[in-house]
Amino acid sequence: MCIIEVMSNLAKVIASLEHLAPLRLAADWDNVGLLVATKKPVIHRVMTCLTLTIDVAREAVSQKADLVVTHHPLPFRPVNRITEETPTGATLVELVTAGIGVWSGHTAWDSAPHGINAMLAEILSLQDVAPLEPDEIDPSVGFGRMGTTSSPDTVDAVAQQLTSALGCSGCTVAGDPNLLAGRIGIVCGSGGESVPVAAAAGCQTLVTGEIKLHNALEALAHNMTVIAVGHHLSERFAMERMAEKLSTALPGLQCWASTVEQDPLCWLPNR
Repeated sequence: MCIIEVMSNLAKVIASLEHLAPLRLAADWDNVGLLVATKKPVIHRVMTCLTLTIDVAREAVSQKADLVVTHHPLPFRPVNRITEETPTGATLVELVTAGIGVWSGHTAWDSAPHGINAMLAEILSLQDVAPLEPDEIDPSVGFGRMGTTSSPDTVDAVAQQLTSALGCSGCTVAGDPNLLAGRIGIVCGSGGESVPVAAAAGCQTLVTGEIKLHNALEALAHNMTVIAVGHHLSERFAMERMAEKLSTALPGLQCWASTVEQDPLCWLPNR
């Protein structure tokens, strides 16, 4: 195989990423795209992750990655200084010193045609799937997703199906799990603020990653149940899928998902 076939330049990689996650779909407050530049003329190896931590950065360095594709942007907010005295600074110093670039899709990947919320809807085999808030240019995509199951399933049945597919040890439910799920709204990650949007769209159940107490109470006031599977698990699987999709789009490019990344939260059973 010619060596040229196993290399992709940065522009090609970014074009493929933005095909998967069109950046115009990102929320106005988000920080997406190429966040840390790399001077490497060609990209051989790409690692994906949900959240860039110092451990994940060190993995990227040890595995000789040229680019890290992270879901959660780093940096997310403006920083006054980049030093090893802060977690963000130490992570960026680690990557910049090694010449590794950083790209993030975040809410663009959430809302993309085959992005995270669409994949969650597919896992649940929802029908008549549509965005909770359609994009003005392309109404088939946009914020969140909603749809109905093929048969009248209970909230408990939906929760069991989802946790089994995502590898969750359990989930949090607000409301009666024995109620019919009805129209299901999906907002990956932290979806508590989307309760009014889901309620206005006619959803009886909201599937999300995490939700605050007051948002859960708001959902109950709207006669809507909530299934929260954990922020990490509601999104991490999609970064593994992104690595697979990028490998397919650019044959010869070596792509993989971080192997050291773990959910920082876990259930501790009562003994």
